[in-house]
Amino acid sequence: MSKPDVVVLDYGSGNLRSAERALVRAGAEVTVTSDFDQALECDGLFVPGVGAFAACMSGLLQVRGEQIIGRRLSGGRPVMGVCVGMQILFAKGVEHGIQTEGCGEWPGTVEQLDAPVLPHMGWNTVEAPEGSVLFDGLDAATRYYFVHSYGVRTWELTPGEGFREPLVTWAEHGVPFVAAVENGPLCGTQFHPEKSGDAGATLLRNWVRTLE
Repeated sequence: MSKPDVVVLDYGSGNLRSAERALVRAGAEVTVTSDFDQALECDGLFVPGVGAFAACMSGLLQVRGEQIIGRRLSGGRPVMGVCVGMQILFAKGVEHGIQTEGCGEWPGTVEQLDAPVLPHMGWNTVEAPEGSVLFDGLDAATRYYFVHSYGVRTWELTPGEGFREPLVTWAEHGVPFVAAVENGPLCGTQFHPEKSGDAGATLLRNWVRTLE
């Protein structure tokens, strides 16, 4: 059986090579590229991201990444975003009083966490919902690696008639925030699975298996 074909989208942001290595270990055939057609046609699209929301969106627009994501999802083709790569899937981000439009695949605002210490850097647990595919085989005591000062503090998407309710995983640092989302072909994690040791490797294997 051939391995699933995964593209790590290169738009000038994210830990591209560490993501590539982690996905290879998870069982995928991986290409790091900004090529529009390759990113559109692969089995799974992995969208990394580090730094500022506005800078990531600027880079994404330059490679027409928002079009790639939108077209893939309209055809039910899997997309996974990580860290700021997940944040830009939401409607908007607000940093230092400046609002930037995101991809708008989910409603909601990325905003600064209300916590005594920022950034939220290090290991933390999450509260995953029952039925999660990403967290299959991982228990509540499992810890994941986070590096961020901003996040989504309020989940705003309500399921419409005939649509399955998204599975939202939460974590807490000062306030609760969205740590992961599973919504049909679209999913994302605020933490870095490629830096989360065995737990992150398990999560990525779980995602890659959905592409087979």
